[in-house]
Amino acid sequence: MLNVIKKAIELPDGRTITIETGKLAKQADGAVEVRMGNTMLLATVCSAKEANEGVDFMPLTVEYKEKFSSIGRYPGGFLKREGRASDYEILTSRLVDRVLRPLFPDNYHAETFVNVTLYSADENEAPDALAGIAASAALAVSDIPFQGPISEVRVARVDGEWVINPTFAQIERSDIELMVGATYDNIMMVEGEMDEVSELELLEALKVAHDEIKKHCLVQEELKKAVGKTIREYCHEINDDALRADVREKCYDKVYAIAQAGSADKHWRADSFKAVRDEYIDALPEMTEEQLENYNEDQRIAMVKRYYHDVEKEAMRRCVLDEGIRLDGRKTTEIRPIWCETDYIPGPHGAAVFTRGETQGLVTVTLGTTLDEKILDDVLNQGKERFLLHYNFPPFSTGEARPQRGVGRREIGHGNLACRALKGMIPENYPYAIRVVSDIMESNGSSSMASVCAGTLALMDAGVAIKRPVSGIAMGLISENKGTNYAILSDILGDEDHLGDMDFKVTGTEKGITATQMDIKVDGLSYEILEKALEQAREGRMHILGKIKETIAEPREDLKPHAPRIVTMNVPKDMIGAIIGPGGKIIQAMQAESGATISIEESEDCGVVEIAASNKAAIDCAVAKIKAIVAIPEVGETYEAKVKSIMPYGAFVEFMPGKEGLLHISEISWERIETMETAGLKENDMITVKLLDIDKKTGKFKLSHKVLTPRPPRAPKAEAPAAE
Repeated sequence: MLNVIKKAIELPDGRTITIETGKLAKQADGAVEVRMGNTMLLATVCSAKEANEGVDFMPLTVEYKEKFSSIGRYPGGFLKREGRASDYEILTSRLVDRVLRPLFPDNYHAETFVNVTLYSADENEAPDALAGIAASAALAVSDIPFQGPISEVRVARVDGEWVINPTFAQIERSDIELMVGATYDNIMMVEGEMDEVSELELLEALKVAHDEIKKHCLVQEELKKAVGKTIREYCHEINDDALRADVREKCYDKVYAIAQAGSADKHWRADSFKAVRDEYIDALPEMTEEQLENYNEDQRIAMVKRYYHDVEKEAMRRCVLDEGIRLDGRKTTEIRPIWCETDYIPGPHGAAVFTRGETQGLVTVTLGTTLDEKILDDVLNQGKERFLLHYNFPPFSTGEARPQRGVGRREIGHGNLACRALKGMIPENYPYAIRVVSDIMESNGSSSMASVCAGTLALMDAGVAIKRPVSGIAMGLISENKGTNYAILSDILGDEDHLGDMDFKVTGTEKGITATQMDIKVDGLSYEILEKALEQAREGRMHILGKIKETIAEPREDLKPHAPRIVTMNVPKDMIGAIIGPGGKIIQAMQAESGATISIEESEDCGVVEIAASNKAAIDCAVAKIKAIVAIPEVGETYEAKVKSIMPYGAFVEFMPGKEGLLHISEISWERIETMETAGLKENDMITVKLLDIDKKTGKFKLSHKVLTPRPPRAPKAEAPAAE
């Protein structure tokens, strides 16, 4: 017998989200169906009963997948089945993962898999906004220890009004679009883009989203009670309180001294911290019989490393809170030294280096035509993208000796954030496709923000007329006692991100914020702290923006000499076929003759022709050929025509590209021509003709050659005989 339990959540606009369990995937530890309109997601969670040996972290995997059948489509490709995850699926997986991960107990180390699958879709609704609540509800109906529930909602401001989980059309019209993940008490994750809005407007959006999330959490609590599962017992860690105390006693002062030294060299700090730990491990006495009864030597070493990490974290945090000294010696509001350089390498159409402390990005810009646009063929997202930003994080950037593999989730996530920060600054109807590539040369915190700053520099170096320069900064937080004592850190290091309570990235122009990403790891973060963090971030952004403007104040007046030149033309819709020609012969011939690349698209009221070439002569040649095709024949005009075929009654000639007419045998010469053989015309001959008339009914052209030649004098009329 089925034991189906169903709960409903009503959104402010009247739409309803339903959560149902007890029908599908009952052998999973937890499974729920989440529906809104025609959208249906199935979320399942399975967690191993025991942790794998030697695992001292939370091995969580979150997978979001979309079925093409959900919208009644076939997958592309030869196999006609879903393949590797799309960028959209990866980004959605990250959104869910970032909220769930901090909420598992610190001592829970069992492999856990959360799978969210889109089985039915509505072409107007964004399903990613439901993935978070689906994953959380699956955990809520399971016996897996989880400090939730959570929910995620998208909040957008459309025509001045706040909308929860807006449609795709509403998102297009919004000036603020945020995805927010939170528990009932705390915001955990924020990601989104904005149209240069103020810090207070961003805070207002967070409050609107959190108020809605609280309702979702209460409904999940009701669902959890109705299912009535008890949390499983587990023991994934061995602990020795005496050993923990000994590690702290013998290591804390040494670690504190390293943190207090304020060295800007991260490798020195890492080596110094490691030396203290290794010294302690080397000095460990032989294990007692009592200890051997509880754990072995490898387990003792693992405990020491775990306890030492806690000591390192405490020392760093106390140094900041008590003395205001950061790991690299900076003040809490201080930005690391910055140097920038544009036109760094000659090959790309734009290039720049941005260095902030030990973080460095080398960014290139490549300009292309519409043929270079990225084609999107996701389940719900079909179309093209003209602005691309790709982020690469090679191992050498952190001094690691390991092979470089393919692009991972981190690279896609960081690249997406930088892309959202910059794309709003590209002018509308900009004729070029733009690819920005950020290669991180060095990394010690906030490499995504370095990508934004270097991307701004590279775009201006390429001559892209961006609306305004964009800068970005990563903010951190050290807090205790639920935020009663805290320090906000500007331009955080990698260690401050790892050991701190917040990673808050903010990008924007001098007018306002363009994108943000926030991950919070602490309970009780107040809006007052967030407001102060945003204001401190604004000051930091303005400082960095000043450094960018010192390097290059505005976009270059012209493109680089080797950059493609693009001209766009509007032509009548009915002329598109004439430009392309049968099987594409005409457009291919024009490209071959001119050396330009020609592409054409149909818009609502006309055809848009895009001509690209590396030099002006090629563009002028292509433009002239297209103008000739789309030109309208004018009665009375003279044309150079090419003989296409000979008929007994005349010759068909092409007097304009795609325009043919009959040159009748009587219009070749003033003299009478009996046959076309005697006319002397052959195929491919050139002859000058004049357009005499266009038949209004048939559209046929009346052509003449003889009217362009002198008319011979008429013979005098014979005199009449004289009358007798």
